[in-house]
Amino acid sequence: MTGTYFQMVAALLFVILLIAGAGFLLKKKQNKFGLMSVVGYQPFGPKKGVAALKVGKEVLILGVTSSEMSLLKVFREDELDLTQNEGFHSKLEKFKMRVRTEEK
Repeated sequence: MTGTYFQMVAALLFVILLIAGAGFLLKKKQNKFGLMSVVGYQPFGPKKGVAALKVGKEVLILGVTSSEMSLLKVFREDELDLTQNEGFHSKLEKFKMRVRTEEK
């Protein structure tokens, strides 16, 4: 009886690990070969904002609400400077430096 339970638990763990592994691989593959990527998002309230999506060689500016998405503007990739935004850490360091200079 104990052997049957052990086999059942082992089979269940194997299936769970197989599903998790497949999900991990699909997520990695999607990020690497994905058709779309989010360039940026600016919220303007709860469930409202403007998103910039890069699709192929175009950047789509979308108005997003809780009930719909509207295309606002389409840019070619070479029309925009798509440099990465600063990370939180660098913004925090700049803020600390500004506070320190104001205290003096």
